[in-house]
Amino acid sequence: MLPLPPPLPQGMPFMMPMFKEWVPKKIQPWIYVVTVFCVQFSSGVYLGALESIRGTTNFMLEDLLMLLYTSLAGMAIYFPMLFRMKFRFTNQQLLIGAAIVIGICNLIAIHTTNMAILLVVCFISGMAKLQGTFECMSNIQLWITPKRDFAVFFPVLHIVLLTSIEGSAWLAAWFSYHFSWQMMHGFSIGTMCLIVASQLILCRPFCPMPQRLSLKGIDFPSGLLISVLMLVITYILVYGDHYMWFSAWHIRILAGVGFLIGGFILYRLTNVAEPYVNLKIFTYKNVLPILVVMALGELLLGCEHTLEEIFYSEVVRLEEHTKESQYLWVLPGMYAGIAIDLFWLKLKKWKVWRLFGFGFGCILAYALLMYFNIDVNAPLSQYRLAIMLRGCACSILAATLMWSLDESIPDLEQFFMGLFVFNIVHMYLAGASGYGFYTTAFSHYLNDNIVRYGSQLSLTNVNPSQFDMAGFMDGYYIRSMISVALKQVYGWVIWFSGFLTLLFLLLDIPAVRTYVRKVPLWPVYCIEYVSRNRRRQ
Repeated sequence: MLPLPPPLPQGMPFMMPMFKEWVPKKIQPWIYVVTVFCVQFSSGVYLGALESIRGTTNFMLEDLLMLLYTSLAGMAIYFPMLFRMKFRFTNQQLLIGAAIVIGICNLIAIHTTNMAILLVVCFISGMAKLQGTFECMSNIQLWITPKRDFAVFFPVLHIVLLTSIEGSAWLAAWFSYHFSWQMMHGFSIGTMCLIVASQLILCRPFCPMPQRLSLKGIDFPSGLLISVLMLVITYILVYGDHYMWFSAWHIRILAGVGFLIGGFILYRLTNVAEPYVNLKIFTYKNVLPILVVMALGELLLGCEHTLEEIFYSEVVRLEEHTKESQYLWVLPGMYAGIAIDLFWLKLKKWKVWRLFGFGFGCILAYALLMYFNIDVNAPLSQYRLAIMLRGCACSILAATLMWSLDESIPDLEQFFMGLFVFNIVHMYLAGASGYGFYTTAFSHYLNDNIVRYGSQLSLTNVNPSQFDMAGFMDGYYIRSMISVALKQVYGWVIWFSGFLTLLFLLLDIPAVRTYVRKVPLWPVYCIEYVSRNRRRQ
């Protein structure tokens, strides 16, 4: 097990020994707060500039989403190496190295449209982004919570993460609106130069481990195979609807390759002395249920990336800057969710069943509001409450489930392997699966609606000489059909989120929870039921 610095003793001041003596102690942690925001605002491809990039390159939307999920895959795959890197290199080496890598990746992203190069660039950029974020947050952890209380640290961490996600998307859209989409990459390069300068001027080399840990023994082949498998799965999920899923021969081939790679990965992880991910983490109590709940939550929240984008782009037809400004209303909801997490987990120390139910209830309320408010002529202010509820649900589920994972895995090294699996589900697989599911469902309903309602347009009720068919189809008819299809998909979200909300609220009732956990097998239940009836007779 890797060593962990103990919590601060009572009355002992917080110190950051990597800073030089002349730097005021009160601003030292705030310098790292600014640094982590600079790192989090960087990316290989920016959500807010997707439409602008499509307009100046030959990329499809699926290409840009593939690059985005590749960056998330790079972040997820790097989790098991975080502590080994922290105890092998100094803070300057880690932060300066991460900043230089991110800066170079952003520079390459401006000057090439080669998809293979950009996939590698985005993957490496995601790894560097996680490295910089972890180095900053691990150094100010005891400043945030001197007792290392993860019921405080994880909600505060998600303030940084969720604010950066929405803020970077809005900033990319702002640069794209006023200048060009390349300016966001230039901004990231500038912030990385600021990080390098601050480390060279304000800090000295410092490593918390006097005897540096060696990187020997890390199962790099398994990590590489897992990365390849993640990219294969991403390609299938992102491009599946575009190529009609398994009707395309290369999708079928990739699915077979994915099964082979997955089998070989399981073989290596069970036969290597020190595997990249120890499968023992799945034997800890509650780990599998946590992953299932996380997958369900992210699958439901995936309608944000697809259904809302379709509505604002195709029905309301907003340009990117206005759309990202609308999405900023998610931040008040996120902060409200973080406040609920702190109140629930830190102050009251209540069980999380009802909190999960509250999170899924926010998704239910969000889907209901979108279902009843979607309209071609509805004002944008009508959707703000729904967006805030979506943000509240996201922050509640993400922070609470990460805290639950920490409570379930006591071993620190195993916990970071658990974070690896958790974030594959959280940031990566569930989001990509949601995109594939929602786009396929939306396409099905849209085509069905066009055929069903289009059959009502005939020469008996339409006069071609007085009816602008082209304008009607492009202006009102198609937009109305899109709205109806969106309502139909949101209907499924309402039913599913309502079921999960009711389930978690019932599990919080002691009698129901005890009864549910002790339900026998159906044959046993049948035998007991028959014997009880015979005794009564």
